[in-house]
Parts: sequence; structure tokens; C-alpha cells
Amino acid sequence: MGKSASAKKAEDQKKDAIDYAAVIQSATFKELLRRKKAFILPSSIFFFVFYFTLPILTSYFTVLNQPAIGAISWAWVFAFAQFVMTWGLCILYTKRAEQFDQLVEKIKREAGGRGQ
Repeated sequence: MGKSASAKKAEDQKKDAIDYAAVIQSATFKELLRRKKAFILPSSIFFFVFYFTLPILTSYFTVLNQPAIGAISWAWVFAFAQFVMTWGLCILYTKRAEQFDQLVEKIKREAGGRGQ
């Protein structure tokens, strides 16, 4: 007697299955994690320090109350700089993500996965 359709399907899936334990141990995967951590951790720290500096300086100090350009104080300049910083980090991450994606594709090829 032949195998049932569900048993055959289970066998096919087992053949196509990726050994995720081996993937996590691979040098390429470790390199991906290392590179992502090396980018995300410092940029996140920079973001939070830059972001929280404005409310701290405006709440406890008067340094940003001085006029920068005409009637515009340094507080407004700093607040605008936060928008620039946010867009800059987004652009930087987008460019860096291309490199991450290349490593992911390499990991998929090494693991025998689809989507190359």
C-alpha cells in the first residue's frame, strides 16, 4: 500500500526543512548579528541622548533661551535639529540595511533556503 498524501507531504517538508540550529551557529549569521549590533546600539544611544537633551536643558538650564537668529532661540534650533537627526538616522539605517540584506541572502543560500 502507498503512503497517504499527508504522510508524503510531511516527508517533503522534512526534506525542505532548514536546520535553524546550524544557521544560528554559522559564521555568516554571527557576522550579521555583530554588524547589526555594532550599528543599532550606538545609533540608539545617540538618538536617546540627543532626544532627551532638549527637555533636560530647557527644564533645568537657561542656555537654550539665548537668541540664535533674531527672535529664534537655541531651543527652536535644537528642536529642528532633532527632526534632521531623525531623518538622518533613518537614511543611514536604510543604506546600512542593504548590507544586512546581502548577508541575509548569503545565509539563505548557505542554508539551502528559497528566495535567492
